Amino acid sequence: MGAPLLSPGWATGAAGRRSYVLLAPFLLTLLLVRPSGALVEGLYCGTRDCYEVLGVSRAAGKAEIARAYRQLARRYHPDRYRPEPGDEGPGRTPQSAEEAFLLVATAYETLKDEETRKDYDYMLDHPEEYYSHYYHYYSRRLAPKVDVRVVILVSVCAISVFQFFSWWNSYNKAISYLATVPKYRIQATEIAKQQGLLKKAKEKGKNKKSKEEIRDEEENIIKNIIKSKIDIKGGYQKPQICDLLLFQIILAPFHLCSYIVWYCRWIYNFNIKGKEYGEEERLYIIRKSMKMSKSQFDSLEDHQKETFLKRELWIKENYEVYKQEQEEELKKKLANDPRWKRYRRWMKNEGPGRLTFVDD
Repeated sequence: MGAPLLSPGWATGAAGRRSYVLLAPFLLTLLLVRPSGALVEGLYCGTRDCYEVLGVSRAAGKAEIARAYRQLARRYHPDRYRPEPGDEGPGRTPQSAEEAFLLVATAYETLKDEETRKDYDYMLDHPEEYYSHYYHYYSRRLAPKVDVRVVILVSVCAISVFQFFSWWNSYNKAISYLATVPKYRIQATEIAKQQGLLKKAKEKGKNKKSKEEIRDEEENIIKNIIKSKIDIKGGYQKPQICDLLLFQIILAPFHLCSYIVWYCRWIYNFNIKGKEYGEEERLYIIRKSMKMSKSQFDSLEDHQKETFLKRELWIKENYEVYKQEQEEELKKKLANDPRWKRYRRWMKNEGPGRLTFVDD
């Protein structure tokens, strides 16, 4: 049998497919590659050359560009524009003068900034990089006008100032409260009498003080003595400059390096060499077991810390026993508390799952 005959339609289809395969990359190239014209509507001065709009050359300096802008701005300003005889410029009417003024302003904004002018010159020299020009143009247009670093610095400073005054307010409230506690007030009064401070407050000079002024002065003396004699710890302690957020950020690298050195020493001394814990290390382990911050742990009384050390709470088994004892003690206190008893009766009789009606 002879070779099978190929139909003309099949041959035409095969040729069409081959031509489509060859034509596809060409069509894709035409789709992606934009016209080679450098001036594009929507970028900078649109289809007008910014240099031609201002009437300067590409080699013009900042002073020449600014001088040309001022002349054209005075000429085409909508409030001052007066068409001159034979004026063939872009602004022949107030409306067209306003458009010309905006175009001149756009040209000046483009050429006065070195970075923007550099991007614009690159667009004129490389018109084929269409998408790159769009990216650079809108990235500069949409970029924040204020440096982000300045915003962060101002925000941190504002937070630090707020922290400082807030801490001082809390500290003064703590001192005012301690001045009302009889234990501390009597001690402070005795110290003031020994130092003769109260007598000075009551001395009568040329300017006689009223009773209220004497009382306020004595109160300030007592508060100052309490400030000098009592070391307040925790959230009401005297504010320190180094605790502010600004200084914490500045000292962060130092604290990080100190922590790394401290951690390496801990590993070397106690994990590798097997040394015994000192008092400071024991208190640190106890604080971590109790999940307390340094300020919270420092606010505890000294006798409490001595009790922790005597019971050897840095050992995990001892701490578990202590924790269970504290929970049992808390349960006993709550069981004997009248308010807790009322709450349990309410939960049993009229808890959240019930609706009760009270008759007037």
